[in-house]
Amino acid sequence: MKNNNNNKRKETAKAVYERLKQARTPYIERAVECAKYTIPSLFPRDGSTGSTKFETPYQSVGARGVNNLASKLMLALFPPNANYFKLSPGDEAQQELDQTPQAKAQVDQALMKMESKIVEYAEAHQYRVTLAEALKVLIVTGNDLLFLPPKEGGMKLYKLNTYVLERDALGNVIQIVAVDKISYVALPDEVKRMVDKSGTTPTTSTQVEIYTHVYLEDDQYLSYQEYKGQIIPQSEQSYPKDKTPWIPLRMVKVDGESYGRSFVEEYLGDFKSLENLTKSIVEASLVAANILFLVNPNGVTRVRHLAKAKSGDFVSGRIEDIGTLQINKYADLQVVSSTIEQITARLSYAFMLNSAVQRQGERVTAEEIRYVASELEDTLGGVYSILSQELQLPLVRRLLAQLMSLGQLPALEDGLVEPTITTGLEALGRGHDLNKLITFMQLIQQNPQQAQAIKWNEMTIMEATALGLDVTNIVKTEEEMQQEMQQQQMMELAQRAAPQAISQAGQAMQQQQQEE
Repeated sequence: MKNNNNNKRKETAKAVYERLKQARTPYIERAVECAKYTIPSLFPRDGSTGSTKFETPYQSVGARGVNNLASKLMLALFPPNANYFKLSPGDEAQQELDQTPQAKAQVDQALMKMESKIVEYAEAHQYRVTLAEALKVLIVTGNDLLFLPPKEGGMKLYKLNTYVLERDALGNVIQIVAVDKISYVALPDEVKRMVDKSGTTPTTSTQVEIYTHVYLEDDQYLSYQEYKGQIIPQSEQSYPKDKTPWIPLRMVKVDGESYGRSFVEEYLGDFKSLENLTKSIVEASLVAANILFLVNPNGVTRVRHLAKAKSGDFVSGRIEDIGTLQINKYADLQVVSSTIEQITARLSYAFMLNSAVQRQGERVTAEEIRYVASELEDTLGGVYSILSQELQLPLVRRLLAQLMSLGQLPALEDGLVEPTITTGLEALGRGHDLNKLITFMQLIQQNPQQAQAIKWNEMTIMEATALGLDVTNIVKTEEEMQQEMQQQQMMELAQRAAPQAISQAGQAMQQQQQEE
């Protein structure tokens, strides 16, 4: 493997890009077609600029579906005001902490502070904005590439037409080549000198192509940048395999293919049919809206008199001489309209539009809506699984390493702390656990005798866990409950003993008075 990677360095980054570009071409063609029926500006053809006018689709189901699904994925994978991951001690560290409960509590508290620090860093650098755009591009094109600059911070999105990559048989990324078109005035000084020496006469509007080559060698990723076949000074970097700032994403994984397939591509047939049918019914409606009157040329009614007449005037003529032109295609348009409704319903289910959750009817129960919504959520299980492994987990590991290198987090050895994703597919599983617990509780309520055999404290903890809540300061422990029971018993004994003590004291006082 090392020899193969040495051969990669013998080949320029631009040469690698041109060689791998051919395998990328069919994916770009499909991406352009998918964008055509949803949001054309998400992935236009090469040569498009800010002044390009895109052809607007006749239907808006595609745009609504993409925006809706991207929003739901964003909320599910990266919920606001909540951590989407949890830092836990490694196996060896966990074994040591199990022997010292006090130290374990301190470590958990320190890990929670680290989690908050990572989330604050991501929010401060506006990762959420780029991630929202990346998810929309991913739904339509099936591929994109995220880059987290180690020094500058922030996040950069590469669309499929600005990078190429190669994977092995297991899906691991072997190499990536990304191209950036940067204005000459924004280039670093050393790159400007390279451009000046190349013989070109740059202007303020000159765009310079910079190629970045990332490749795998000995369980680490090496990268460098080049301009016209020459490596840019101080651009060579190395990263651990699981902490690289380059994160390639796929929407639908296909074995043996370096690139993924898009979510829209799976429903492209419905989108094409809906576009054509909507176009036909819109054009037919325009024809029907064009009002034309036909006049009997041999009739006694004069068109000139009708045209000049005002509202309420009397005009001599016969009603049979005037007629309205009609296309008489109502029955045909009804068939088209019915087909459009069926296709729209199918796409609404696929893209989780709210209109698909509630059926048309006078009585629709809340339970029915919850059931259908849960069923739609389950269909995203496969999407959650690949995004948790190829987006969430690499992102957390990279942010953890980046903050350690910046000194904002303490440097930890590899394997000492491991991140665990707590949203997406994991949250979906907890949701099913909660439904099972609710059903179990309903069964118990029907038989009061069984309720006596339930450990209610453990049941409460399980319900809170299914909701994703931390029960540390919410649910009482067994010791706290026993102490409260003892205190309550002592108070009851004191209340019972108080009347007797008062009575005895009164009798003693009476006896003392009699003796006096």
